[in-house]
Amino acid sequence: MTRHAASMPPEYFEAMFLGTPDPWDLETSAYEQAKYRHSIEALGARRYAAGLEVGCAKGVLTRSLAGKVASLFSLDVSGTALRAARRRCADLDHVGFANMRFPAQAPDRDFDLIVLSEVAYYWDDDDLAQTGVWLQEHLVPGGDLLLVHWTGETDYPQNGDEVVNKLHAIVGKQVSVSIAERRMHYRLDLWRKTR
Repeated sequence: MTRHAASMPPEYFEAMFLGTPDPWDLETSAYEQAKYRHSIEALGARRYAAGLEVGCAKGVLTRSLAGKVASLFSLDVSGTALRAARRRCADLDHVGFANMRFPAQAPDRDFDLIVLSEVAYYWDDDDLAQTGVWLQEHLVPGGDLLLVHWTGETDYPQNGDEVVNKLHAIVGKQVSVSIAERRMHYRLDLWRKTR
């Protein structure tokens, strides 16, 4: 399988969401639902002040994350996906959305929870490096970074293991590993910023 060399462009994701009502079966798959439950359980009983979700798609995980934070800011590159996410979360006043191409477009504020779920393997090495620098500047000490990624083969610029290893090479001196778990098709890593 030949991998893309550059980060996947916004048009790729917009075409996916225009082409089918539920790309990647995010709304209907038992696997996805179990992975979302695992993600929320990994955060434990902690409540966060400000959360960032990068790549929120149609907002399925967003609804669950909303119960963990006082304020949640969710991003996606697809306008079609964001319209669906806004409808799904319309009753949640503390959840905001933005059409942004992270990390080239990133919020200039700090967070104590940042979630990169099934998104970072779409980025090339330059975007991963930019993400690592942004994380160092915008994840507050004591804040958590949740990484959840498919570990199978893809044609994306990275695989799930490469994402975790490359990001850890950048931010590893500033974080402690709270959780590093592998399931049949994905890995979940939770890091806490120590300084």
